[in-house]
Amino acid sequence: MTVIVLFGGPSDERHVSVASAQAIVRALPDVLAWFWAPHGAVHDVDVADLLAHQRPFEIDYVPSRPASWPALEQALDTLPVDDPIFLLALHGTAGEDGVVQRMLEQRGIPFTGSGSEASAAAFDKARAKEIVGGKVRVAESRVARDRKELAEVGREMLTRHEKIVLKPVAGGSSRGLFFVERDGDLPDVLPVPYIAEQFVSGRELTVGVVDMGDGPFALPVIEIEVEPGREFDYLGKYLGQGTREICPAKISDAMRETAQASALAAHLALGCRGYSRTDLIAVADDEIYFLELNTLPGLTAASLVPQQLREAGISFEEFLRRQLELASRSIPSGSAR
Repeated sequence: MTVIVLFGGPSDERHVSVASAQAIVRALPDVLAWFWAPHGAVHDVDVADLLAHQRPFEIDYVPSRPASWPALEQALDTLPVDDPIFLLALHGTAGEDGVVQRMLEQRGIPFTGSGSEASAAAFDKARAKEIVGGKVRVAESRVARDRKELAEVGREMLTRHEKIVLKPVAGGSSRGLFFVERDGDLPDVLPVPYIAEQFVSGRELTVGVVDMGDGPFALPVIEIEVEPGREFDYLGKYLGQGTREICPAKISDAMRETAQASALAAHLALGCRGYSRTDLIAVADDEIYFLELNTLPGLTAASLVPQQLREAGISFEEFLRRQLELASRSIPSGSAR
């Protein structure tokens, strides 16, 4: 099969996507690379050109070759290769929310990661919490569809909680994330639906779940330590400002087992395939709260899942090739469910 790494997309997480694609093509030099530009066109890019791009988290990638197709749908309908399989290096809206997955399912084209239904469910943070609730512990949260409603919801929740977290219902990489204390002002948020969530104070943990061919299992736990006055935002995640990632986490066996069990339970409840990463807050060994699950977590050199894979003794190349094998066994039927 011909492997095509699809990266970029219209979301504000395309910088992370470019860095993920760079890591993938370094590990798998025998692949094609397609860049889905923010305006919708698709470029068949030269791998050397992609690898030469510097500071991908900060600077937009502009391919040297002109676009090959005006839209992703047209590219998929006129595929120039036999037996294609897509290795998805997409993050954020339209790439991780089930839209691209549904396009591929409708055409019977295999791809890595979760299917469209699981992707859409996990990407909607409120819906994901509803699905995993009862299987893992979740904090109180409410959804607001606009800024006015968010202000009302936020004030109401702050009567019961000292601090709340505001984050877009759909999104990742800590874009548009705000922490608001009881005596603080509500921020000027993005013009999108938000979820207001009870802030739970504890240890920030994250756990990858992977399937290497014999069923999903949890990877070693990472703990995120944040410097006083800082948050685990985009700068902390990808530019190393104000955060430290400890792999494996220096936690008790009981906390580790609870965190891993929670991540695996969330992965299964949402119907994920291949791999995922779940973010958690640990208050005590047996009191761990689910925050969110990412169906296409970052695969950059600075990302969390690759660190966990290394700690588990799994090479990045082996992980990618196993994901491709899994995808090839799950070729879509040709119509969306």
